[in-house]
Amino acid sequence: MDKNALVSIEVDRGAQILSILDQAQLKISVALFVHLSEYESWRLVLAGRQLDGTPRLQDAYGLLRKALDAAGFAFEKTPPMLILPMNDPFIKALRRLYGKNGRAEGMILGGQSIGNRFIEEGYVYRIS
Repeated sequence: MDKNALVSIEVDRGAQILSILDQAQLKISVALFVHLSEYESWRLVLAGRQLDGTPRLQDAYGLLRKALDAAGFAFEKTPPMLILPMNDPFIKALRRLYGKNGRAEGMILGGQSIGNRFIEEGYVYRIS
């Protein structure tokens, strides 16, 4: 995917992934598709206390993959994902800035530093 454009198919794919995770009762507090300055491609960023509760980060990715596999979501369709802990400065700042208004869904971010990261572009699914 072009690093400068998030296309609607990717936005839809991210929404589908979040729906699958919700159905699997994985509590995701922060979900956004974002192009961060330190990566050359878009990432689906996810954070949640349940993911923090895994002993290792690999286990958190395993929880996601297990839920996606159970729903029949093809590995090849899975975008690059980035799981961040709830205490990550980026996640904490997103929640502080946007988590209280309850209207973050569909919000476009970009050209700004939040926490310890610079967002070139982003699309928000959830910040709570």
